[in-house]
Amino acid sequence: MTAMTDSLTPTDRSAVRRLADRGHYERAVVNGILDEAYVAHVGFVVEGQPRVLPMTYGRDGDSLYLHGAVGNAMLRASADAEVCLTVTLLDGLVLARSAFHHSMNYRSVVVLGVATRVDDAAAKRHAFDVIVDHVLPGRSQVARPSNDSELRKTLVLRLPIEEGSAKVRTGGPIDDEEDMDLPVWAGVIPLRLTPGPVIQDPTQTIPGLPPPVPRDLWTLTVD
Repeated sequence: MTAMTDSLTPTDRSAVRRLADRGHYERAVVNGILDEAYVAHVGFVVEGQPRVLPMTYGRDGDSLYLHGAVGNAMLRASADAEVCLTVTLLDGLVLARSAFHHSMNYRSVVVLGVATRVDDAAAKRHAFDVIVDHVLPGRSQVARPSNDSELRKTLVLRLPIEEGSAKVRTGGPIDDEEDMDLPVWAGVIPLRLTPGPVIQDPTQTIPGLPPPVPRDLWTLTVD
């Protein structure tokens, strides 16, 4: 296994070409986006047909973990095969004076690589904990651990974070000079994902349990 470096090395298929100045390869940027997002879209091929499905995931160092039922066609097709995983955080709607220059502020990551099966029971339990704690840090310490039967019913894949890139847009609209005096409102409508009030399971039999506190979300603010 190659040693983890501070940056991903751009490749022919991972380098950001369109608006390349928005591209980032630093692991701190890539990992920060991966850690903040909740949903990954995973692209794969099944019997020659392309598929993209949303999935939860978890990151541990330079590895991403995915999991699902052993009968999941996507996971079976992805095991020991090339996949493309993407996540996107939407930070704002960018409204310009012209329709052409409307945009969005965002942070996104693309990871390419071969997803390999995780078959060792201890490693699978660790992957479960990583995914659960990605949703809510520390949750694996209070929830019942996966038992042997659940592990047998679950297929876990590991995707190394070795080939990929991040792309980030911030700031306001970039209008053409001749449009600057048009009587059209221009600027940014910030967007933020925020948790709502918790809803306790009505079948809860133990009273007085403290509700969990969701992790901080969408830390980037747009001026």
